[in-house]
Amino acid sequence: MTLIKSISGIRGTIGGNTGDNLTPLDAVKFAAAYGSWLKKQVKSNKLTVVIGRDARISGEMIQNLVSATLVGLGIDVIDLGLSTTPTVEIAVPLEKADGGIILTASHNPKQWNALKLLNNKGEFLSGEDGKQILEIAESDDFSFAEVDDLGTVTVNDSYMDIHIDEVLDLPLVDAEKVKAAKFKVVVDGVNSSGGIVIPKLLKEMGVEVVELYCKPTGHFPHNPEPLKEHLTDICELVVKQKADFGIVVDPDVDRLAFISNDGEMFGEEYTLVACADFVLGKTKGNTVSNMSSSRALRDITEKHGGTYEASAVGEVNVVTLMKKNNAIIGGEGNGGIIYPESHYGRDSLVGVALFLTHLAEKGISVKELRDSYPSYFMSKKKIALTPELDVDSILDTMEERYKKENITTIDGVKIDFPENWVHLRKSNTEPIIRIYTEAKSQKEADALADKFVSEITEVAGL
Repeated sequence: MTLIKSISGIRGTIGGNTGDNLTPLDAVKFAAAYGSWLKKQVKSNKLTVVIGRDARISGEMIQNLVSATLVGLGIDVIDLGLSTTPTVEIAVPLEKADGGIILTASHNPKQWNALKLLNNKGEFLSGEDGKQILEIAESDDFSFAEVDDLGTVTVNDSYMDIHIDEVLDLPLVDAEKVKAAKFKVVVDGVNSSGGIVIPKLLKEMGVEVVELYCKPTGHFPHNPEPLKEHLTDICELVVKQKADFGIVVDPDVDRLAFISNDGEMFGEEYTLVACADFVLGKTKGNTVSNMSSSRALRDITEKHGGTYEASAVGEVNVVTLMKKNNAIIGGEGNGGIIYPESHYGRDSLVGVALFLTHLAEKGISVKELRDSYPSYFMSKKKIALTPELDVDSILDTMEERYKKENITTIDGVKIDFPENWVHLRKSNTEPIIRIYTEAKSQKEADALADKFVSEITEVAGL
């Protein structure tokens, strides 16, 4: 059982002991810390926070606790109920709210949940803001409202529909062109809120939808991280249904993966590549992704005459660099699309709409589209952490071993070799070390990852 407190929020497994897991007391404590921090920042007599959740079994319980805590602080709550991360992000500025909380553990299994925190722009908090909230949580110094000053709760369950309308209104999205293409698409909503909103968006765009795991029960039918090894069912169903392609989202709908018409993975790294290719073909500009993302985005950006830069891993880091470089599209190689024309957050709805329009204009199959892009292959491994492991020392040793190579240390250790690269870093969301590699063949990428797993294991004395 695990509880991870970080500058990006609090994430943990449900049940168990306070302070070791995400228990009701931990949820209340962290919600109180966020609300207290917000009151210091805004200095207003009346604050408003938007709250939404994915379909996790624990979601309603955690939302009730968080909502009641904010009300107890004198903060008004706009309750979106079952929602998505990007939906909450767009709701915050539309409601002129002071902040937002998304209750989701993203791609983690069903026993996990989390509080993901937003500012008044509907964007994730900075590292400094997150640090302040952690300090408030540790202090236990909370001042709650008196009875006449308690907050209120307003339920608004219309925001997924509003979100769809916002996406369809984007200048580069052409629903009529998509409708004319008569696509047939299989959707795996992993029994969460994506199973509601993605099929609804597709139908608005005139797409025939085959639903797979689209009932928001919170009982995930497979590991919810949209990786190849978890997606056998949809890969088979795309072929069986003779569909044009498949769509997979994670429980909170900020990660997007496609299945090609032949039942093979389009590659979650190539979600961003394809959407960027479309956007850059219409609007000249620059791109940003994180250090663990494919070189293919760099290649596509340069082909269109733009400039590519890599940030540290984490959505807030990508967004910061996008703003600095005036990037017109960016994101993360895990299938996260950030399109500022909509908002500064990973958004699977935006990704789906851009991809569909791109495919309709191209008039080719999804497999043909994938084959048209530079071909890179990635391997993603992990090593479980134990309390006695000194991760910083391990990474320092690896940096010293490869000091003659091109090394970047803004986020763990990334080693750029001439034909491939490896990125070693401690995860922000799980108690693991991540080992990502990329090469010109899957065999080479896997071999490089295995080599570094062995080296880290040796250095750590495991």
